[in-house]
Amino acid sequence: MGVDPVVVDDRPGEVGDIEVVATDAGGLEALAAVDVVVKTPGLSRYRDDVAQLEAKGIPVVGGLGLWLAEADLSRVACVTGTKGKSTTVTILAHLATGLGRRVFAGGNLGSPPYDPAVSDDYDLFVIETSSYQAADVAVSPPVVAVTSLHPDHIPWHVTVENYYRDKLSLCTQPGARTTVAAGTDAGLRSRADQLGPDVQWVDPDTWGRTWAADLGLKGTHNLVNAGIARSCLVALGIDEAAEPNIAEVCGGFEHLESRLEPVATVDGVDFVDDSLSTNVLSTLAAVEAFPGRPVVLIAGGLDRGIDFEELAEGLAERNTPTLVLTAYQTGPAIHEAMVRHATPNLTSVACESLDEAMEVAWPWAKERTAVVLLSPAAASFDAFDDYRHRARVFREAVARVSR
Repeated sequence: MGVDPVVVDDRPGEVGDIEVVATDAGGLEALAAVDVVVKTPGLSRYRDDVAQLEAKGIPVVGGLGLWLAEADLSRVACVTGTKGKSTTVTILAHLATGLGRRVFAGGNLGSPPYDPAVSDDYDLFVIETSSYQAADVAVSPPVVAVTSLHPDHIPWHVTVENYYRDKLSLCTQPGARTTVAAGTDAGLRSRADQLGPDVQWVDPDTWGRTWAADLGLKGTHNLVNAGIARSCLVALGIDEAAEPNIAEVCGGFEHLESRLEPVATVDGVDFVDDSLSTNVLSTLAAVEAFPGRPVVLIAGGLDRGIDFEELAEGLAERNTPTLVLTAYQTGPAIHEAMVRHATPNLTSVACESLDEAMEVAWPWAKERTAVVLLSPAAASFDAFDDYRHRARVFREAVARVSR
């Protein structure tokens, strides 16, 4: 592009022939002399160094925002929300592909649309948009979906209100027209005024409960995700999505890894990997996907300032036995919340690790023909490389205890 780039990183390495400047070794001074700074989404917009650059009149932007500013927005839908984004994006892409459209699905999930390897030869771009990315976006496509709203990522956003505002900003940026939102989500309902002028609410009965059966997804929350995906297609002008025969294109859906993914069934005990569940809302939805079944919930991970009272309150309402096994940074806080809300059906045991939790889980689950569910309500980075690493350790533990 004829650009002379300045590359700054906290941990500098080599990028081809381009020198990478260490942040604390002249990096910020180097950025103070450029025309525009493009930051990685993982760096908070609320950092002091970002504020210092903007105070000097230097725009600090994100890659997704730059791409949206030049994209044909009539071919774009953004999907955001605290939980359910990836599943909704994947369903939307699956349905649209079945209806004969060429679809790119990416963003926070998979490749970003501005990856040089991604062509412009698609009928539809379905972009999973995190709160980090949304905070850097200045224009929106006409159709935006919001799957849920619950406190998350507080360290990045500093306050929960910042998180809500950043997450929902896509709904009211220039270009936004229709917001498709989960009508079952109390957080979204309470902030309807932040969802734009045209809100289409989706609940499990919006399109009937049978059409999505061949997607093979568990839980009422996934019926809502499927309804959101279908409603987005209709809002985008894909009229076939409104027709009764939409069920014909549901077959062959490939489930996302570590999202209520069955691992094994041993002696009637079902082991389920939901390692990508990193907040209270998604963990509650995961447990609710097994009504009437005893559940062993393995929870805990990186501490991001989340309150676990709501998780304990929700689990205390179950009328079937539930054993919560806690570990890692948030383990003590989760355990204490469970103890405060303990019932004859809700008990908790503090563990040191996932392996120890599995040793406790197996005999309890075997006696009750229960579900053993890894749904941590926390990120993985305190003890694991990522959610895939955590899922792999879980699967190895399953294989070990069930021999």
